[in-house]
Amino acid sequence: MPMKIVDDHDVIVVGCGIAGLSASNRLAEFGHDVGVLEKSPKEHRGGHTRFSESFRVPSADADLSEYGYEFAIDDYTADEFYDDIMKQTEGRADPDIARTLVDNAGETIEWLTERGVSWEMEPLNVGYTVARTFFDGEELVSDLVEAAEADGATFYYKNEARELVIDDDGQVSGIRARTDDGPVEYRAESVVVGAGGYESSEEKRTKYYGPDYDAMKIRGSRYNTGEAIEMVADAGGNEVGQWGGAHMALIDSESPDVEGGANRVDGYQYGVLINNEGERFFDEGEDARAHTYAKLGRIIFEQPGHTAYIVVDEPLKDMMRATGPGDRVEADSVEELLEDLGCKSPEVGAETVAEFNAACDPGEFDPDSLDGNATEGLGLEKSNWAIPIDEPPYYGYSVTGGITFGFGGIEMDTDGRAIDTVGRPIPGLYVAGNTTGGLFFENYPGGTGLQNGAVFGRRAAEHADGFLSED
Repeated sequence: MPMKIVDDHDVIVVGCGIAGLSASNRLAEFGHDVGVLEKSPKEHRGGHTRFSESFRVPSADADLSEYGYEFAIDDYTADEFYDDIMKQTEGRADPDIARTLVDNAGETIEWLTERGVSWEMEPLNVGYTVARTFFDGEELVSDLVEAAEADGATFYYKNEARELVIDDDGQVSGIRARTDDGPVEYRAESVVVGAGGYESSEEKRTKYYGPDYDAMKIRGSRYNTGEAIEMVADAGGNEVGQWGGAHMALIDSESPDVEGGANRVDGYQYGVLINNEGERFFDEGEDARAHTYAKLGRIIFEQPGHTAYIVVDEPLKDMMRATGPGDRVEADSVEELLEDLGCKSPEVGAETVAEFNAACDPGEFDPDSLDGNATEGLGLEKSNWAIPIDEPPYYGYSVTGGITFGFGGIEMDTDGRAIDTVGRPIPGLYVAGNTTGGLFFENYPGGTGLQNGAVFGRRAAEHADGFLSED
C-alpha cells in the first residue's frame, strides 16, 4: 500500500495523556498548526491520565482563588516537593529535572485551570499531608482536547506512531504511523512524544520485572506498550532510568486485569497487613500513604499468592476508603475475618495481630501526621499509628499489586529536548511524561507523575515554539 503523506502541520504531538495534551494545548496557544496522534480509539483516549485522579501541587506557589478554588493544605512549598522527590527516590532522581519540575508546577496548575480543567480540592480521605488537586480523568482529557481543538489542533485516533523521519541534516522532519487506512507519513518541523510507557506490555513486564509479572493487573490504559519509546531510541534517543522499577500500587484484589483505574484501598497505614502465611511483611506506618502506596504494590505482589489482607477494627473503620469492586468483609474475630478473606493461615494471622496489639503502647493518635506511635519488641516494628486492633467487629480487604507506569524511558533535558546517546539534543525532537526516564527510582511521591507530564509537556512546547521560530 503506498504511503499517504500529510504535510498540513507545523508540529506533531504523539499521545493524548497529560504530557501530549499539555504540549498540544501550549503549541496551539502559540498559533502553530498541531496534529496529535493517539494510538487508541477516540472512546479510549487519554492514556493513563484517563484513569488518574490527582496532581501534587506546591500550593505555596499556586493561586487558584480567582477560579474559586482553595487548597486544603495551603503551605506546601516547592522546596518540600523537591525534598519529597529526592527522599522517595533515594537521591537518585536527576536533580535538575526534579528542580525544574517543582519550580514550574504551581504555574502549570494555574495554566491548566485557565485551559478549562475543573478541580476538586478536598482530600479524598484522611492522611493527606501535601497539597493536591483532584479531578475526573475522562473529564480532564475531554476538557483539554476541546481546548486544543478550539485553538486549531487536529486529533487523529487509532494512529500508532512507529518511526521518526530524520532529514539529511539530522533533524526530525516527521513521523510514520500505522492507521486503519494503511501507513501515513506526517511531515512536520518538530515532534513531541508524550505517549506513555511500556507497562501494559506483558512481554516488557516479564522482561523488566520477572516471570510472574505478565499476570500483574494494569491500572491504566491497555495501549501503553512502549513502541513510542522504542521509536525514539531507534532515532538515537538515550534510554535512561530504572527499567526494573515502577509505580506499583496497592489495589483491590478484584480489580479488572486492565484499565481498572485507581481501585485503591486507602487507610492501610492505620491497620495491619497480613499475607497468606499469616505474617506481617511491611512497616505499615513507615510514612504517609502517599509515600508508600506506589512501592507497596510490588511488595504485596511478591507475597504468596500475590495477595495480602488489610485488617482494621471498629474505631478505624471510617479511616478507610475503598474504590475497587471488591466487598469489605466484616467478622467478629480476626481469625474469622482472615478466613473469610481467603487467607491460607487465618489462625497464624490472628496470633500475629494479637502479638502486634501487645507491642502497642500508644499516645495520642493523629491520622494526619507521623504521630510516633510505634510498636516495641516485634521483629518487624510499626513506626507510626501503632494502635491495638482489638475492638470488634473487625473489617478487612483483600489487596494485590497493580502497575501504573515503569521508571525507564528516554533522557530529556530541562526543556524537554530528547537527548541522544552522546549527550546531544536531537534537533526538533522532544519527549515528556512517562516516555522519559531519570526522575523516579525505587519509589514515587503520590501525584507527581501527572505533574511531571504536565510541566514537561508544556516546557517542550515552549522550547519547540522557539525552535520553530528560528526556522
